[in-house]
Amino acid sequence: MDPLGARSQFVEVQTLSTWERQPDPEGEETEKEYTDSLVSQEAFPSPFPYREDINRKIVLYNGDVALLNCTAIVNTSNETLTDKNPISESILLHAGPELRDELLKLNGCRTGEAKMTKGFNLAARFIIHTVGPKYKAKYRTAAESSLYSCYRNVMQLAKEQAMASVAFCVVSTTKRGYALEDATHIAFRTVRRFLENHGKSIEMVVFAVTDMEEPTYRKLLPLYYPRSEEEERASLPLIPADIGNSEGEPVVPERQIRIAEKPGSLEDDCEEETLDSDLGQVGNHAFARMEGDVDKQRKLILQGQLSDATIHKQHQRNYNRWLCRARAEDLSDIAALKALYQTGVDMCGRTVMVLVGRNIPVTLIDMEKALLYFIHVMDHITVKEYAMVYFHTLTGEHNHLDPEFLKKLYEIVDAKFKKNLRAFYFVHPSFRSKVSTWFFTRFSVSGMKEKVHHVETLQQLFTCILPEQIDIPPFVLEYDARVNGAYRPAHSSSL
Repeated sequence: MDPLGARSQFVEVQTLSTWERQPDPEGEETEKEYTDSLVSQEAFPSPFPYREDINRKIVLYNGDVALLNCTAIVNTSNETLTDKNPISESILLHAGPELRDELLKLNGCRTGEAKMTKGFNLAARFIIHTVGPKYKAKYRTAAESSLYSCYRNVMQLAKEQAMASVAFCVVSTTKRGYALEDATHIAFRTVRRFLENHGKSIEMVVFAVTDMEEPTYRKLLPLYYPRSEEEERASLPLIPADIGNSEGEPVVPERQIRIAEKPGSLEDDCEEETLDSDLGQVGNHAFARMEGDVDKQRKLILQGQLSDATIHKQHQRNYNRWLCRARAEDLSDIAALKALYQTGVDMCGRTVMVLVGRNIPVTLIDMEKALLYFIHVMDHITVKEYAMVYFHTLTGEHNHLDPEFLKKLYEIVDAKFKKNLRAFYFVHPSFRSKVSTWFFTRFSVSGMKEKVHHVETLQQLFTCILPEQIDIPPFVLEYDARVNGAYRPAHSSSL
């Protein structure tokens, strides 16, 4: 108890400003930037629409979660509930020695679980303890699912115990290796979906952050909790490809590609009708529209009628149209191929994206949808430097991408795709693919030739990307071991 007249160190959550009432200092500028380049919200609805009732429940608080006076606060710890991170230590300090005794009675906590104790000397009545995952690129999907479980189980416990308010710290500490921005996406979408589907009784959710964490939280909150319809429209292109299912849970689609007896043939009347419909759209097809735009622009450029700024603006507008389509369309069939995915980082700390050639049945899938999926997945990756690894291993004719398709892809994507791509590792190339790549990078696209590295063995690749930082398909590992022999650790050097 505080001495008479002394000011309490605890913070009443009811006095904090909700996200709905916090001004958006960049709102007008952001809206102006996107007004010309985005199609209407009605045509491309956001998966996280503006909800004033939900925003009134959200609070972003820069400070110590242990000092909040709410129904429950969240403690992020390890499996034995003895982690010595700053959040846990502050909670233990303010709660008093009784909390340590209570934690011993819990017999630990598994990753993704949530367990509850009393708050003891805290202003909060309860403490919900959860264990975030240790992040390893090889087990990225498992880490995402575990982190989702942390937030989901905390919210479920809060609902079951009829809690009015719950305050989250950033679950999963730095030493567990989970990138803050990736973890924040999972946190926001999980809480948002729970409030939408089950959260009527929960009055307030506080996200307590440090000075280092606040910019990331403030940047990503509008994506999941837009404060106006304008902010919703402006945030739509920034929402990542993977937003989980209706509960926010990461989706791991099974491979459901259907193999026809004759590649390219149609199996039923329904598909024939679809083909007729598609043929009827020739001229209005997205590729056709793009080609027309590009040809017109080239003509105007030759005539000197377009400035560089105008060209850039038109290209940006065209790219944003593609991005909006990618956000709106169901691309689960392309995702199920597991042909493109994010893994760890290279020796320079840059995000690594993997492309598996064998998983792309070019003759059996809609390549325009494949292009949309590529844009959808890569848009938020390419805002900073990244590297790509392409496994050409055991590909056949039906896996080879047409050079014209690649050229169109190169023309469509935003400038950041090209600028921030630092290296493209072409693993297990054939002689034919080397020749094709040389012609393509020399005559079709500019600035790519120096970034492409042909890698004959995985041992070569591991000099640039450590084995634990890349998720390699089993068939690639088996092929490399058979052809090049077992992997032998070696000192790193650059290609």
